[in-house]
Amino acid sequence: MALLAHELGLAGCRVAICGRDEMELARGAAQLESAGIQVLPLTCDITDPAAVERMVATTTARYGRIDILINNAGIIQSKPLGATNRADFEASMDTMFWGLYTVTMAVLPAMQERGSGRIGNITSLGGKISVPHLLPYCAAKFAATGFSEGLQAELTGSGVTVTTIIPGLLRTGSCVNAFVGGQPELEYPIFVVASSDPLLSMDARRAAKQAIEAVRRGQAERILGVPALLLAKSHGISPNATAPLLGLAARILPGARQGDRSSTQGRNVSALMNRGPLRLLTALGWSAVRRNNELPEPEIPADNTHHPGERPAARP
Repeated sequence: MALLAHELGLAGCRVAICGRDEMELARGAAQLESAGIQVLPLTCDITDPAAVERMVATTTARYGRIDILINNAGIIQSKPLGATNRADFEASMDTMFWGLYTVTMAVLPAMQERGSGRIGNITSLGGKISVPHLLPYCAAKFAATGFSEGLQAELTGSGVTVTTIIPGLLRTGSCVNAFVGGQPELEYPIFVVASSDPLLSMDARRAAKQAIEAVRRGQAERILGVPALLLAKSHGISPNATAPLLGLAARILPGARQGDRSSTQGRNVSALMNRGPLRLLTALGWSAVRRNNELPEPEIPADNTHHPGERPAARP
């Protein structure tokens, strides 16, 4: 959120940001203000249509109008199908599809009336390829991608452009807020290592720059990261070739414990990352946690000696 707002601020925009977590919102606003960016932080749960209407009204009252909308809210659950339940799918759909829909439809009429506006929808590679252990996430991202692409077609010639942003793995630091289940002690290390690997994941700041540039240009779609681009194109051309690879991944990943459909946030099991080589393999990920304010002090370690979930060393 803050990185995207920062890029807009650098381009001269006055920005409004929203979120459910007041502390996270305050940290993001402080970070933007320290860079000289005018920001309006608004606490809002986008799964609540009435709250969204209030947010849009407050922003419009402050700034006069909304020229650019970036939809970026998301949650992620990493666990096998046997550890999921209907509530997992509903939570993902409420935030990543219905939330995106609600905010968009609250802002769109004024843009159409003016005949100008930019909408950027941050979806995911998971909205192009459904991968094992991320089914609730992928189902919601597929819905968001379909809505975004269809909206772009519907609005052609109206002066309002819609850009679908398709990121692959990003080093955002949000891994500490992911929900994991099945066998968390095995699931979480795999998730964090993959999202920390510089060959598989993309720096979040670079991704934000590319996303905002694509929205500025009014591009219909932008896939972020070479691995994501290659996977999306390969799957689009030959899904019968990629399907066996996805099936192999599903068999290799840790399975569910019978009858256990519970989840825990990554921060609750992140001390697992402090073991041997995992500390090195996840170093970039924990650097992103600190840099992007994913956890407040003093939970964030000053170095790689401790990780969230452990008691940090005493400081002078």
